[in-house]
Amino acid sequence: MLLNTYEPWKFAFSQEIEDITENSFGIIGVPFDSTTSYHSGARLGPIVVREASFGFEKFNTVFNKDLTATFYDFGDVNVIPGNCEGTCNIIEDTVNELLDLNLKPLIIGGEHSASIGAIKALSEKYDKLTVIHLDAHRDLAFDFIGEKYSHATVMRRAHEMGVNLVQIGIRSSSSDEEEFVKSTYNIQTFKNKDTHKHMDAIEYYLTNIDGPIYISVDMDVIDPSLAPHVGNPTPGGLFISEIENLLVTLSRKNVVGFDVVETATDRLGDNTAVVAAKIIYDFLTLIE
Repeated sequence: MLLNTYEPWKFAFSQEIEDITENSFGIIGVPFDSTTSYHSGARLGPIVVREASFGFEKFNTVFNKDLTATFYDFGDVNVIPGNCEGTCNIIEDTVNELLDLNLKPLIIGGEHSASIGAIKALSEKYDKLTVIHLDAHRDLAFDFIGEKYSHATVMRRAHEMGVNLVQIGIRSSSSDEEEFVKSTYNIQTFKNKDTHKHMDAIEYYLTNIDGPIYISVDMDVIDPSLAPHVGNPTPGGLFISEIENLLVTLSRKNVVGFDVVETATDRLGDNTAVVAAKIIYDFLTLIE
């Protein structure tokens, strides 16, 4: 067990934490949603996503492949309710513990602010980190209702850490965020219609990224007809097959961290939880 975690459940097919195989993935949950501005409940995401993972077989029929990856579930981070910055600091410390074990972080959220601590730890380890951000929203606000640490400011904080940013599935943003994107050179955008019409171009772009990659999946990137229970549902989202295509391409790259956040439901077997678990399950199946 890591210093700041406890163990409510484990993701399906995870190994016992005994003799750790280096360069594997270590799962941590972040049961936190204190800055949620619309639909609360993401703090329960880690437990319902883990429960949903037990609905999958070890053989993944989509990719015609067994899930053979080695990974470990360390339980949930001890968050500080109402204190986003403090919680991000704990996540950063916990991710650094994983890195000390030569493990890569895989985070189950929880609200999207969880990514801040993980990206900070990884940006300090790697000189040239690219964040692949799948989301309906840009999350590039400088602050949100006066708060710099928030689900709506995640990628602004990440950008300040010097990472390159690729945003996929965007279909909602403020004029200030759009102006900020125009003012900087290292943010690439593929909006939702690009994924529907030009997936080949997106895959080609991702294939040509050099260096380490962190993948952050906000569940509201998925169309709400498929995953309705998220913090900020937005029509016109991606479909499961499009996520699968992106994961196939990204799994061939040097992925050093991964998160799936903003599953906001307290119901076991919920559609959104099942889709979130599938994204993690597919990724773990695809990595070598």
